[in-house]
Amino acid sequence: MKTVYDVMQLLKRFGIYIYTKDRLADLEMMEDEIKELYKMQMIEAKDFQIAILIVRQEQNKYKR
Repeated sequence: MKTVYDVMQLLKRFGIYIYTKDRLADLEMMEDEIKELYKMQMIEAKDFQIAILIVRQEQNKYKR
């Protein structure tokens, strides 16, 4: 995983589609969903860490 698109593809594997026309809201929802998948042990720790890092980096771009 290297991009937000890759994170979206990870979520799609679990039937999770996120699009609200508000990029920042989308990123926040993605972060929440990633955390839930990790809590339910559906994704590995490495994938969780990388996905959260990518989403947070993208959030920082939009908050500036």
